[in-house]
Amino acid sequence: MLKIDNINTFYGHIHALKGISLEVKQGEIISLIGANGAGKSTTLLSISGLEKPRSGSITFNGEDLTRMTPDSIVSLGISQAPEGRRIFPSLTVLENLELGAFLRNDKKQIKKDIEFMYSLFPILGDRRHQLGGTLSGGEQQMLTISRALMMEPKLLLLDEPSLGLAPLIVKQIFEIIQKVNKEHNITVFLVEQNANQALKISDRGYVLQNGVITLSDTGENLLKNDDVRKAYLGV
Repeated sequence: MLKIDNINTFYGHIHALKGISLEVKQGEIISLIGANGAGKSTTLLSISGLEKPRSGSITFNGEDLTRMTPDSIVSLGISQAPEGRRIFPSLTVLENLELGAFLRNDKKQIKKDIEFMYSLFPILGDRRHQLGGTLSGGEQQMLTISRALMMEPKLLLLDEPSLGLAPLIVKQIFEIIQKVNKEHNITVFLVEQNANQALKISDRGYVLQNGVITLSDTGENLLKNDDVRKAYLGV
């Protein structure tokens, strides 16, 4: 479904991604793990078209994304829940969800999908008329993911969904990721510092260090890998 082939992405003179290659197959949950500054978020921004690689290619279902605009990439079925819970704080929960469906015109299904988001995260239903900026951190993260899902994506990009959240909320969010993947056939590309949680639910994973992919394997095998355990699992 998604193929990244030898891309190099820069911020000015800083070489953030150094010839990385990876692939995501339809129906998978794929994790990209690594330390702060390794290039994880840059990888997602490169896919979304918000950062343009200087070389290499990114294809999605055979379409070359490398020179596409971000809105064109979204229209193909790629939706991103960004790091840092970037909701619209002055809009209500409901309005944030409606904005997630801005490319859609199936009003009846949009309403059904909003109710589905409330079923995934009941607290959002309770707070549907509350301003996004007044929600807790965990509630804002739920809203960020729900807004991305309102696009009806084929591929969902998640950037640090567990960052700064209480363990109980983290557990709930990872359960929802599995649910939408298995029950709604949404492929997930997950960027996470919480390697333990991410790899537990992933079919496969990649390890990114200083802009270079250093290791790839099944999620199960990476959890057992001594280098991964020492570097990312605190074992």
